[in-house]
Amino acid sequence: MTTYAALLRGINVGGSKKIPMADLRALLESLGHDGVRTHLQSGQAVFAAGHGDEDTLAAELSRAIEKRFGFPVDVIVRDHAYLKRVADACPFPAADLEPRQLHVTYFSAPVDEERFAGIDRAAHLPEEFRLGDRALYLYAPDGLGRSRLADVLSRPRLTAGLVATTRNWNTVLKLVELTAPR
Repeated sequence: MTTYAALLRGINVGGSKKIPMADLRALLESLGHDGVRTHLQSGQAVFAAGHGDEDTLAAELSRAIEKRFGFPVDVIVRDHAYLKRVADACPFPAADLEPRQLHVTYFSAPVDEERFAGIDRAAHLPEEFRLGDRALYLYAPDGLGRSRLADVLSRPRLTAGLVATTRNWNTVLKLVELTAPR
Protein backbone atom coordinates (compact mmCIF):
# COMPACT_ATOMS: atom_id res chain seq x y z
CA MET A 1 0.00 0.00 0.00
CA THR A 2 1.17 3.49 -0.88
CA THR A 3 -0.06 6.60 0.92
CA TYR A 4 -1.12 9.50 -1.26
CA ALA A 5 -2.40 13.03 -0.90
CA ALA A 6 -5.25 14.12 -3.14
CA LEU A 7 -5.18 17.86 -3.85
CA LEU A 8 -8.57 19.11 -5.01
CA ARG A 9 -8.60 22.41 -6.87
CA GLY A 10 -11.10 25.13 -6.05
CA ILE A 11 -13.50 23.45 -3.65
CA ASN A 12 -15.20 25.11 -0.67
CA VAL A 13 -14.05 28.56 -1.79
CA GLY A 14 -16.49 31.45 -1.68
CA GLY A 15 -19.50 29.18 -1.27
CA SER A 16 -19.02 27.32 -4.54
CA LYS A 17 -18.18 23.68 -5.24
CA LYS A 18 -19.03 22.67 -1.68
CA ILE A 19 -17.79 19.25 -0.66
CA PRO A 20 -18.13 18.38 3.03
CA MET A 21 -15.01 16.61 4.22
CA ALA A 22 -17.03 13.74 5.73
CA ASP A 23 -18.55 13.16 2.28
CA LEU A 24 -15.12 13.27 0.63
CA ARG A 25 -13.80 10.70 3.12
CA ALA A 26 -16.79 8.45 2.46
CA LEU A 27 -16.30 8.80 -1.30
CA LEU A 28 -12.63 7.81 -1.07
CA GLU A 29 -13.54 4.83 1.09
CA SER A 30 -16.19 3.79 -1.44
CA LEU A 31 -13.42 3.72 -4.06
CA GLY A 32 -11.65 1.09 -1.95
CA HIS A 33 -9.02 3.29 -0.30
CA ASP A 34 -7.82 2.79 3.27
CA GLY A 35 -6.66 5.13 6.02
CA VAL A 36 -8.66 8.04 4.60
CA ARG A 37 -8.21 11.39 6.34
CA THR A 38 -8.85 14.97 5.32
CA HIS A 39 -6.94 18.12 6.21
CA LEU A 40 -8.76 21.43 6.57
CA GLN A 41 -11.80 22.25 4.43
CA SER A 42 -9.90 23.39 1.36
CA GLY A 43 -9.38 20.17 -0.50
CA GLN A 44 -6.73 17.86 0.88
CA ALA A 45 -7.30 14.20 1.54
CA VAL A 46 -4.85 11.45 2.42
CA PHE A 47 -5.47 7.80 1.60
CA ALA A 48 -3.70 4.50 1.06
CA ALA A 49 -4.11 2.53 -2.15
CA GLY A 50 -2.70 -0.76 -3.30
CA HIS A 51 -3.45 -0.17 -6.96
CA GLY A 52 -3.11 2.50 -9.63
CA ASP A 53 -0.68 5.28 -10.33
CA GLU A 54 -1.04 8.97 -9.45
CA ASP A 55 -2.71 10.00 -12.70
CA THR A 56 -5.15 7.05 -12.67
CA LEU A 57 -6.07 7.69 -9.04
CA ALA A 58 -6.61 11.41 -9.74
CA ALA A 59 -8.84 10.70 -12.74
CA GLU A 60 -10.82 8.10 -10.78
CA LEU A 61 -11.43 10.53 -7.90
CA SER A 62 -12.30 13.40 -10.25
CA ARG A 63 -14.92 11.25 -12.03
CA ALA A 64 -16.37 10.06 -8.73
CA ILE A 65 -16.65 13.63 -7.42
CA GLU A 66 -18.47 14.79 -10.54
CA LYS A 67 -20.84 11.83 -10.38
CA ARG A 68 -21.54 12.30 -6.65
CA PHE A 69 -21.62 16.12 -6.38
CA GLY A 70 -22.62 17.13 -9.92
CA PHE A 71 -19.69 19.39 -10.76
CA PRO A 72 -16.17 18.82 -12.09
CA VAL A 73 -13.16 19.16 -9.81
CA ASP A 74 -9.55 18.98 -10.93
CA VAL A 75 -7.50 16.62 -8.76
CA ILE A 76 -3.78 16.02 -8.41
CA VAL A 77 -2.61 12.92 -6.53
CA ARG A 78 0.95 12.66 -5.22
CA ASP A 79 2.71 10.13 -3.00
CA HIS A 80 4.75 10.81 0.12
CA ALA A 81 8.14 10.52 -1.60
CA TYR A 82 7.22 13.22 -4.12
CA LEU A 83 5.73 15.54 -1.49
CA LYS A 84 8.84 15.18 0.66
CA ARG A 85 11.16 15.87 -2.28
CA VAL A 86 9.24 19.05 -3.09
CA ALA A 87 9.44 20.26 0.52
CA ASP A 88 13.14 19.37 0.80
CA ALA A 89 13.98 21.10 -2.51
CA CYS A 90 12.50 24.46 -1.53
CA PRO A 91 14.85 27.11 -2.94
CA PHE A 92 13.79 29.72 -0.37
CA PRO A 93 14.86 29.73 3.29
CA ALA A 94 11.51 28.37 4.48
CA ALA A 95 12.59 28.19 8.11
CA ASP A 96 13.19 31.95 8.10
CA LEU A 97 9.83 32.86 6.53
CA GLU A 98 6.32 33.16 7.83
CA PRO A 99 4.16 30.37 6.34
CA ARG A 100 1.90 32.91 4.62
CA GLN A 101 4.88 34.10 2.58
CA LEU A 102 5.73 30.80 0.91
CA HIS A 103 3.50 28.73 -1.38
CA VAL A 104 3.86 25.77 -3.69
CA THR A 105 1.80 25.34 -6.84
CA TYR A 106 1.59 21.69 -7.80
CA PHE A 107 1.22 20.93 -11.51
CA SER A 108 -0.23 17.85 -13.16
CA ALA A 109 2.77 17.61 -15.50
CA PRO A 110 6.32 18.93 -15.75
CA VAL A 111 6.78 22.61 -16.58
CA ASP A 112 9.86 24.35 -17.89
CA GLU A 113 11.30 27.85 -17.68
CA GLU A 114 10.23 28.59 -21.27
CA ARG A 115 6.57 28.65 -20.20
CA PHE A 116 7.36 31.57 -17.85
CA ALA A 117 9.97 33.35 -19.98
CA GLY A 118 7.70 36.34 -20.68
CA ILE A 119 7.44 37.32 -17.02
CA ASP A 120 9.53 40.32 -16.01
CA ARG A 121 10.78 38.94 -12.74
CA ALA A 122 12.53 42.15 -11.72
CA ALA A 123 9.26 44.09 -11.98
CA HIS A 124 7.75 41.90 -9.24
CA LEU A 125 10.54 42.01 -6.68
CA PRO A 126 10.68 41.32 -3.80
CA GLU A 127 8.27 38.57 -4.89
CA GLU A 128 10.00 35.64 -6.57
CA PHE A 129 9.25 32.24 -8.00
CA ARG A 130 11.32 29.19 -8.86
CA LEU A 131 10.42 25.97 -10.60
CA GLY A 132 10.82 22.48 -9.23
CA ASP A 133 9.64 18.99 -10.11
CA ARG A 134 6.05 19.58 -11.31
CA ALA A 135 5.97 22.44 -8.82
CA LEU A 136 6.42 26.18 -8.59
CA TYR A 137 7.65 27.82 -5.40
CA LEU A 138 6.33 31.33 -4.79
CA TYR A 139 7.78 33.74 -2.25
CA ALA A 140 5.19 36.46 -1.62
CA PRO A 141 6.28 38.56 1.38
CA ASP A 142 2.88 40.28 1.71
CA GLY A 143 0.92 37.03 1.33
CA LEU A 144 -0.80 35.36 -1.59
CA GLY A 145 -3.89 37.58 -1.49
CA ARG A 146 -1.80 40.69 -2.19
CA SER A 147 0.63 39.10 -4.61
CA ARG A 148 0.76 40.68 -8.07
CA LEU A 149 3.11 37.91 -9.17
CA ALA A 150 0.61 35.22 -8.13
CA ASP A 151 -1.97 36.90 -10.38
CA VAL A 152 0.45 36.80 -13.31
CA LEU A 153 1.43 33.17 -12.65
CA SER A 154 -2.20 32.04 -12.65
CA ARG A 155 -3.03 33.44 -16.09
CA PRO A 156 -4.60 30.83 -18.36
CA ARG A 157 -1.86 31.05 -20.99
CA LEU A 158 0.71 30.02 -18.38
CA THR A 159 -1.32 27.14 -17.02
CA ALA A 160 -2.83 25.95 -20.31
CA GLY A 161 -3.01 22.18 -20.53
CA LEU A 162 -2.24 21.72 -16.84
CA VAL A 163 -4.05 21.22 -13.60
CA ALA A 164 -2.48 23.62 -11.10
CA THR A 165 -3.32 24.01 -7.44
CA THR A 166 -1.55 26.06 -4.79
CA ARG A 167 -0.94 25.30 -1.11
CA ASN A 168 0.66 27.40 1.62
CA TRP A 169 3.85 26.21 3.26
CA ASN A 170 2.10 24.93 6.41
CA THR A 171 -0.10 22.71 4.25
CA VAL A 172 2.88 21.53 2.20
CA LEU A 173 4.60 20.36 5.38
CA LYS A 174 1.42 18.88 6.86
CA LEU A 175 0.86 16.77 3.73
CA VAL A 176 4.41 15.41 4.03
CA GLU A 177 3.65 14.49 7.64
CA LEU A 178 0.25 12.95 6.92
CA THR A 179 1.53 10.77 4.07
CA ALA A 180 4.63 9.55 5.92
CA PRO A 181 4.92 5.79 6.43
CA ARG A 182 3.70 4.70 9.84
